Amino acid sequence: MDTTSARPLDGRTALVTGAASGIGRACAEALATAGARVYVVDLAADPAHRLAERIGGVAHVADLADPEAVEALPADADIVVNNAGLQHVAPVHEFPPDRFALMQRVMVEAPFRILRRTLPHMYARGWGRVVNISSVHGLRASPFKSAYVTAKHALEGLSKTVALEGAPHGVTSNCINPGYVRTPLVEHQIADQARAHGIPEEEVVERVLLERTAVKRLIEPEEVARLALHLCLPHASSLTGASLPLDGAWTAR
Repeated sequence: MDTTSARPLDGRTALVTGAASGIGRACAEALATAGARVYVVDLAADPAHRLAERIGGVAHVADLADPEAVEALPADADIVVNNAGLQHVAPVHEFPPDRFALMQRVMVEAPFRILRRTLPHMYARGWGRVVNISSVHGLRASPFKSAYVTAKHALEGLSKTVALEGAPHGVTSNCINPGYVRTPLVEHQIADQARAHGIPEEEVVERVLLERTAVKRLIEPEEVARLALHLCLPHASSLTGASLPLDGAWTAR
């Protein structure tokens, strides 16, 4: 692999979940531009295939809530970006148990199963990068998001364990912890947040989403992707086991 060129990931293969939109799409594009061959994993078939065709990758349409579908994904990735997620906003005493379980399957069990399959390949090559798209909610809690906060805290623990086990094999594992990013996931929860907090939808961004952050704007998906790419480059070989806030100083309070 040529570490000095504009394509430092030539010869590497990346697997990105939730890759058809938002943060996942930005990560897939950034990794492909750096030379990686990208497995575009998403439940949405048409956007996944269009993106894969555009970046020279391979689309894999999979429901990450289905263990058999996860086990059928490729195991030869050198880079794994665990990004897929979903949201549900409700108080704990009203939270649907089936929705809670679904979110754990997609955001905790699926990353575990993917890494269980791909780590042997990374170990055999003596090189690997695991980037887990966590959240400030992996470090802090918010009301009405019990399943999401639980899943992201669990992903943090999985990431750190992989960092410790992978270190002797040249594999790093880190979490990126964004605040609110301009994605469909965030846009779709505005109505739910308005109902949960009892405020108009037009006030949700300022009074809820950006209340805790010092930088009063939504984060762009490309900002997260640039940090993810940085973690995959050769000079980041000692950066592992970390949780990297990208949150406009939310966690500085």
